[in-house]
Amino acid sequence: MPGGPCTGVSQAWADRFLTRRQFLSRTGMGLGALGLATLLDSGAQAAPGLTRNPLSPRAPHFPGKARAVIQIFAQGAPSHLDTWDPKPALTRFDGRSIGKDGGVAMGSPFTFQRYGKSGIEVSELFAKTAAHVDDMAVIRSMYTDIPAHDVATVFMNTGSLRITKPSLGSWTVYGLGTENQNLPGFISLRGNRLPVGGANSYGAAFLPGLYQGTSINTTAATVQQMIQNIRNGYASKAEQRRQLDLVHSLNELHAANLAREDALEARLETYEIAFRMQAEATDAFDLSREAADTRAAYGETAQGRQMLLARRLVERGVRFVQVWHDGWDHHQDLEDRITAKAREIDQPLAALLADLKLRGLLDSTLVIWGGEFGRKPTRDRNGGDNPGRDHNAKAFSLWLAGGGIKGGLVHGATDELGAAAVSDKVHVHDLHATVLHCLGFDHRRLTYRHNGRDFRLTDVAGRVVRPILA
Repeated sequence: MPGGPCTGVSQAWADRFLTRRQFLSRTGMGLGALGLATLLDSGAQAAPGLTRNPLSPRAPHFPGKARAVIQIFAQGAPSHLDTWDPKPALTRFDGRSIGKDGGVAMGSPFTFQRYGKSGIEVSELFAKTAAHVDDMAVIRSMYTDIPAHDVATVFMNTGSLRITKPSLGSWTVYGLGTENQNLPGFISLRGNRLPVGGANSYGAAFLPGLYQGTSINTTAATVQQMIQNIRNGYASKAEQRRQLDLVHSLNELHAANLAREDALEARLETYEIAFRMQAEATDAFDLSREAADTRAAYGETAQGRQMLLARRLVERGVRFVQVWHDGWDHHQDLEDRITAKAREIDQPLAALLADLKLRGLLDSTLVIWGGEFGRKPTRDRNGGDNPGRDHNAKAFSLWLAGGGIKGGLVHGATDELGAAAVSDKVHVHDLHATVLHCLGFDHRRLTYRHNGRDFRLTDVAGRVVRPILA
C-alpha cells in the first residue's frame, strides 16, 4: 500500500500503519472514498474561505469600514441616568414615591450640558470625553435580558445566557484573521483581578483555541510580568526554532497517516505566535517608547496606560482589543463613587479618541464604551442616607465611535424617568449584529458548525441598527 510522506520514519513501517478509518476507506468504500478523502484533506484546516494559516487576514462578506475594534467594558453597570441619559423629570420628582413598587425617586446629582456641534447632552462626569461627542453615536435605548452581573457580563460579551459560546472578539478574529502574525489577534487588557465571568468573557468556546483572547494584567511593572513566560530562560531562539520545526514535521507525519486535527493545528499555531511574540510584544507593551507628552495626555494611571496600550496594539495590527474597567456597581454612595470611577477613565478616553483621530486610525477603528445593564431611577433601599441605584435590565446607555459609525447623534430613548427603553430599542443581539456589520459581516452568515448545527454570535436574533451607520 502506498504511504504518505514520512520524515524520519522508515517507509516500510509507514506502509504497515493503518487506522480503522483508513482500512475501511481503502477496502470497503473504494474509489469514491479516495475522492472524498482528497476533498476533505484540502479543506481540513478550517471552514470555507479560510486559508491554511487560521490567523491570516481574510476578506469579510462585504467591505467593512472598521478593521479593528477597541471595546472598553465598564463592568458593574454604570448608571445611564448620571452619565449619558439626562432626565430633568426625575430631578423634579426627587424624593417622591414613584412607580408600582413605591420606590423613592432619585434625581441625578450631576449637571448635564450640550457639547459639540451636535449639541448632545452629556453629564459633567464625562466632560473631557464629551468634547468628542460629534464622533459618537450614543444609544440611549439599550436593554438586556437578566440584571445579574455575572450572567449579563457574559451575555454582553458572547450573546449567550446559557451555554458557553465564543466571545465577540473571538468571532471577529475567526472572521477576519489578524494583520500582525507576531501578536495575538485578540488581546484582553485587565487589572489584577480576573474579569467577571472569567475566561468566558473573552473565550473562544467551541471555536479553535487560537481565537481566544490573550488576557494581560496591565498593572504589572514590566512586559515580562505582564506576559508571563514571554522569554524562554532555558533555550536560545535558534534552539526554540529547531524544536518548533521538529514538532511541525511530526505533525505532518501525523496528518499524513491519521488526519489533520483542528485542535492540534491551533495549538501549534499558538506556539508559533508565542515564539514570534518575544520580540514584537516587548515593543508593543513598552510604553516608555512613547513620547512624554503622549503619555501625559493619556495620564500616568492604570486606565491611561490601558488606553495607550489599546492604541499601540491596533496600530500594530491587533484585530480586537478588550479593555476591562470594573468597579461601576454603585448600590450606595453613588455621588462619590461614580465620580471617582468617571475620573479614572474620562481623560484616557478623550486622549484615545483624539490620538486615534490624529493618527488617521479612528475611521478604521470601532470604539465601544458601555456596561452590562443600567440602573433604576429610584434609590436603592440598601443605600441608607448615602443612596445608590439598583440593577435595571430594561434601560441603559452605550456609545460607539469611529469605523462605520455616524457621529454626533443620539439613537433611541427611555421613558420620562429613564426606567425603560421605549423608542428604537436596541437589544444586545442588535448591538452585536451592528458591530459585525461595521467589520463587513452579515451576522446571519458568519457561522461555525458545532455539534451538528451552525452557530452564530447573534443566535437566532439580531438586527443591524442602521440609523447609526455612516
